[in-house]
Amino acid sequence: MTKTPDPVAQAAAIEVPEPAGGWGSLEGIARTELSQRAGPGAIETLHQLNKPDGTACTSCAWIKPPTPAAFEFCENGAKATLWDLTSARATPDFFEKHTVTDLRGWSAHDLEKEGRLTEPLRYDPASDRYLRTTWNEAFAAIGAKLAATEPERMTFYASGKAALEPSYLFAAFARMLGHNNLPDSSNMCHETTSVGLKKVIGSPVGTCQIEDFEQCDAIFYLGQNPGTNSPRILHPLQEAVKRGCKIVTFNPLKEAGLVEFVNPQSPVEMVTRKATRLSHLYLQVRPGGDIAALMGVCKHVLARAEREDGILDHRFLDEHTSGLEAFVAKIAATEWPALEQASGVTRAEMEAAGDVYAEAKAVIGIYGMGLTQQVHGSEAIGLLVNLLLLGGNIGRPGSGCSPIRGHSNVQGQRTVGITEKVELAPVEKYREVLGLETPQADGHNTHAFLEALIAGTNTAYLGLGGNLAMAVPDHDRVHEAWRKMALTVHIATRLNHTHLLPGRESWILPCLVRSEEDMQATGNQFVSVEDSFSHVYSSKGKRKPASEHLMSETAILCEIAKAALPQNAMWKWDEWRGDYAAIRDLIARTYPEQFFDMDRRMHAPGGFYRGNDARKRIWHTQSGKAEFTTPSVLNAGPEGDALRLITLRSNDQFNTTIYGHSDRLRGLSGERTIALMSPDEIERQGLKAGQRITLVTAMDEEQRRAVAGLMVVAYDLPAGCVAGYFPELNPLVPLSLRDRLSDTPASKGIPVRIEF
Repeated sequence: MTKTPDPVAQAAAIEVPEPAGGWGSLEGIARTELSQRAGPGAIETLHQLNKPDGTACTSCAWIKPPTPAAFEFCENGAKATLWDLTSARATPDFFEKHTVTDLRGWSAHDLEKEGRLTEPLRYDPASDRYLRTTWNEAFAAIGAKLAATEPERMTFYASGKAALEPSYLFAAFARMLGHNNLPDSSNMCHETTSVGLKKVIGSPVGTCQIEDFEQCDAIFYLGQNPGTNSPRILHPLQEAVKRGCKIVTFNPLKEAGLVEFVNPQSPVEMVTRKATRLSHLYLQVRPGGDIAALMGVCKHVLARAEREDGILDHRFLDEHTSGLEAFVAKIAATEWPALEQASGVTRAEMEAAGDVYAEAKAVIGIYGMGLTQQVHGSEAIGLLVNLLLLGGNIGRPGSGCSPIRGHSNVQGQRTVGITEKVELAPVEKYREVLGLETPQADGHNTHAFLEALIAGTNTAYLGLGGNLAMAVPDHDRVHEAWRKMALTVHIATRLNHTHLLPGRESWILPCLVRSEEDMQATGNQFVSVEDSFSHVYSSKGKRKPASEHLMSETAILCEIAKAALPQNAMWKWDEWRGDYAAIRDLIARTYPEQFFDMDRRMHAPGGFYRGNDARKRIWHTQSGKAEFTTPSVLNAGPEGDALRLITLRSNDQFNTTIYGHSDRLRGLSGERTIALMSPDEIERQGLKAGQRITLVTAMDEEQRRAVAGLMVVAYDLPAGCVAGYFPELNPLVPLSLRDRLSDTPASKGIPVRIEF
């Protein structure tokens, strides 16, 4: 008789190259400092990160706690800060030496290694170079061009780092020009949360607060890599495990940050190198397999509930939910073999996860882009919510749904008006506060912008940070179209590849980073940001700017708006530029229920909480209750049997910013043009480790999408799966491959085939 493997024993056997945290994180910080030479003042800046009236980290959106630790930053946050404070400078002299065509052949790392931009630049088509210009020349030319452009032909894109003050003005400025074309970086990653989560619980954001992590019995963790992307969450995870909480992880890769952690702030752990094992169970699902895996967990929970009392919260289900019967019927009609095949994990593993859930009194569900960047990502979110609802695990202490955001203020940008949807814009308040009659048609999200770009109907682009052209799908088609725009404007800190796709007129406007002084008419300015727990707090830079010619994002937007718009007594651009408290007054008047007395409350330790009705079990859904959903598929990925490609970020990376070529938490280094596959998959495909291959998208055969020269690397992955780095593999993502509900690119489940 074959003995069924013990899933708990299997989870305990998981090995990774090294634990997250520990000496490796300090070494990573040191390497970045050596490469950037940020100077002695950088230590003080790091010490002030995420502290009251200090600087809010520009890395992830984790909470700025009311009682911060001595060092309230992580490896990724330190790298981002040191990268901002580099001593390297990309001056106009650098651009005189290199054509744009030449620079386009440089790697992302080499471009950014040139350092901070120091003066405004305009593109000169005759010489194919960016040349020094003046701020006045730039503002006058950009303003005139925007004023002459039909509103529906322009797009204003915001990356997730801009603070609430410039974000509010950015959204208002677009609507003053007559359009709602306001995509932002959430369209590329977590828009599925904003749409999918809102559909089932009425809230577009997570329901948890940090104190819930101190009271939970179990955490179900799906599709997110905290060791690289949000290391500060490892501290509450470690504390939860130490007091007996069980973490159940669903992820195709064995990520170090979900296996073991050594706290760099614990002298004992650093000396002994004793790691805390985090995951009680680790289910290596196939890409997109979370739907089937969660259905299996629910199937086992429901089976146990037929025999045992107290597993389901019947009172909660009766009073607060809708659609349970249809979901239970779907579970009953779905057999275990189908769930195993679609998920890539065994019945025993799903049942073991179900036992953890059934025996817990308070459960948190955490997820990242592994769940959202799928064709049916919104349905995967629905399944996680279904599981939480069965035990009443939303709106109770120690429970809830907690999506992990990437950029530090991407959630906040949506909060203050950066949205393409008219229904989400504060139309009536704009009329009252700004005397503004807003456009009535929905605008572009990122997908619609790219479609318009390819069609030639979008002719002007204003980018508030970011490297959008590299972050998006379908590089070949998008990049060709990008250069045909009449106007491209980039508010930026460093050079990136998007800047090297200039329109007929193109401008680079260098801005301050968050840790630098922002001196305006009333002195050094505070800004504000929102974290993933819906807390808003202040941030103030104290470092001297990298160049005397730099301007803040807020100041740049005010000057462009003055040049582009007619005068209006209610549009006080000079006043707003001179005193950001005046902008916060606008925000408070526009959103009075959540932002009242904002300028005072944001300085309190931990900031202020905007609130979340779903946390209070008030459901702004179609039914007025939390809604169970019945999945239409068992796997969130595309149909077919092709290999599924997952795109990843390395440990030395933040989005498209590449700090170096070490991915130490995966035991990889030196090269980013790689294709990870399991040893069995390598053999099944007739390959050898070290061999160079071409990956080709296995859909839409009329448009060939391929990336050549990828080195095959053996790695612990599920069958039928290949993984590689973002953004190098973005050319393989078709624009049509996206979540059905939110248009988020399905970059975690790309069908590919191998060519030799």
